[in-house]
Amino acid sequence: MSEPIHRQLGMTDGEYDAVVGILEREPRPAELAMYSVMWSEHCSYKSSRAWLGRFPTEAPWVVVGPGENAGVVDLGDGWLAAFRIESHNHPSFVEPYQGAATGVGGILRDIFTMGARPIAVWDPIRFGSLDDPKNRYLFSGVVSGIAGYGNAVGVPTLGGEVEFDDVYAKNPLVNVMALGLLRREQLVLSAASGVGNIAVLLGAATGRDGIGGASILASASFDEASAEKRPSVQVGDPFEEKKLIEACLELYDRGLVVGIQDLGAAGISCATSESAANGGMGMDVDLDRVHVREADMTPGEILMSESQERMLAIVTPEDLDVVLALAAKWEIDASAIGTVTAGPQLKVMHRGELVAELPAASLSDDAPLYHRPVAVPEYIETAWATEVELDLRDVPNVLLQLLDDPAIGDASWIYEQYDHQLFLNTVIGPGHDGSLLRIKGTDKGLAVSTDGNGRRCYLEPRAGSARLVYEAALNVAVTGAKPLAMVDNLNFGNPEKPGVMWQFTESVEGMSEACEALGIPVVGGNVSFYNETDGVDIFPTPVVGLLGLADPMPQSPPRLDRAEDGMDLWLVGDDERDGDLAGSAVARVLGAPHVGRPASPDPAAARSAVETALALAHVAPVLHDVGRGGLAVAVAEICIRSGVGCDLMEREASSWFEESPHRLLVATAKEDGPPAASAKRIGTFTGTNIDFGTHGSVSVADAASTWRQAIPRRLH
Repeated sequence: MSEPIHRQLGMTDGEYDAVVGILEREPRPAELAMYSVMWSEHCSYKSSRAWLGRFPTEAPWVVVGPGENAGVVDLGDGWLAAFRIESHNHPSFVEPYQGAATGVGGILRDIFTMGARPIAVWDPIRFGSLDDPKNRYLFSGVVSGIAGYGNAVGVPTLGGEVEFDDVYAKNPLVNVMALGLLRREQLVLSAASGVGNIAVLLGAATGRDGIGGASILASASFDEASAEKRPSVQVGDPFEEKKLIEACLELYDRGLVVGIQDLGAAGISCATSESAANGGMGMDVDLDRVHVREADMTPGEILMSESQERMLAIVTPEDLDVVLALAAKWEIDASAIGTVTAGPQLKVMHRGELVAELPAASLSDDAPLYHRPVAVPEYIETAWATEVELDLRDVPNVLLQLLDDPAIGDASWIYEQYDHQLFLNTVIGPGHDGSLLRIKGTDKGLAVSTDGNGRRCYLEPRAGSARLVYEAALNVAVTGAKPLAMVDNLNFGNPEKPGVMWQFTESVEGMSEACEALGIPVVGGNVSFYNETDGVDIFPTPVVGLLGLADPMPQSPPRLDRAEDGMDLWLVGDDERDGDLAGSAVARVLGAPHVGRPASPDPAAARSAVETALALAHVAPVLHDVGRGGLAVAVAEICIRSGVGCDLMEREASSWFEESPHRLLVATAKEDGPPAASAKRIGTFTGTNIDFGTHGSVSVADAASTWRQAIPRRLH
């Protein structure tokens, strides 16, 4: 006997019974399709929603918080910034180029849906070891997809991060963050309003590509048969998206839009139901008016399709002809597919037949909410009880091993494929702690950092997740920007496992505590569960995207390539803490990645580090967060980028590689003296070697060669 259709669509028997209860009858096929995608894990957050209210979301500068297409914050003087982060993990495993490309396209639509022009993209990505040809294929394909879409649509990719670990081999992570800029009067929201107003579908034709793409692929575990899901991956067209961006921005400028919603996961099902429900309205929809690529598509296929480059605009009947003419001017298709009603019903017609009639709000408001079991996983007790034992006495050799690691080495193989100077707003681009963009015509700058560390969060999810927030805050502070607001992408394994839910809840708590300590609101985010293949879960991998405002922006912001012979090198921050090697880069590289307990952060020290960095960013030529690889890697990165050696003062060999938080390096002219009260001089820039005293030295040339080849040598 074949499996019931609702199970084939990913619904449980209980969820099916709930639909029957709402409708007070058996659902029609199209209705069942709509509930299946809207109640999927990806769309409804049914396993995480109970916990997400823990995040602090309010601040005087928050204009739009969680729940809309993107968060929006006030930058002063009438300027607003919109930003959001999303995942396209499973689609990118099935088809890396299109999975990544459509991830970029989707996040850009989230931004211009708010009325903002997208100005930059970031790409935190993770893969298995590059020693494996499949991982090299996935890595190259994803980077090409991000570059191909971003470059063609005309939005610069300014940064991100990359990590490699076997745990991501069959489940790569492809997170994408985008930032947009708008004036306050340009802000647009998604709610449909006004009985009789018209729903206009703008953009590409609807096809079978992408049916259940993000909503279904991201809502279940993977296995070796997942390659058969290739038809579910959306196909992107960046040139169509570029026309759609310009058309929508002109619609907003001319005041022709009452509300607007992008068509991402769940397609027309989501756009029609959410825009109607957000306005407390209903909607009558005629699928015969939807411009499609294939004539024989069923109502369910049209409603579920996640074909790219589509928007749903709510316009008045009086403006309809003007809107259609504007679409024709920009050479995009447009169809009036529905009418706003007093509600609450969403009614869908196809070839003269009523194929769906249901409460619009039920697709979101009545979605299941699970309080899944939470339990500390078995590995934790053993990991915490095991000391990290490493031989770090040969400091130069250990440093070279770290610089050869593709997660630490030069990432220019990635970002040189991206155009990061589009719009000519980029002040600090890829390769530094944080990105910095100018807002033309003002003294303001916007800084962004994306940060994640799955290995540390695996060993201590609460402390590890809190440290991500503090690190991201410091990374934007070293550009001269005050941390303003945050979005998060929470990548976790199977939520039906109590240990995964413990990792998740601990991470949410840790991030929330850090945000509260720094006064940073969370204005949006994404949860990606079921990152599990063949029963193996990824590390708990929360990724934060933090936005900072520099007002005014430093006249000459610090850079890693501005150290000069004769300058002193200072360490700012607590340098007396116990060693912190658990979950560190050196523990991974030297073979002890899954033991120990990472140190907890210190909120007071974190605030002090951020405040110090903000002040120094206006006077110091070089500021650098001490992160992956510890002091040794941080010093080497400055030396390599600046082309100068450094004579370093004596210290314990292990202390060069510990990753204690809340620390930064500062380079100053010798006559300037200590840059801060807590600063400790640890060396002087001079010569052509990085000299660790009695621990030996390594030439800057050898360090640079190793660092620059870390990724390329593994791809050829």
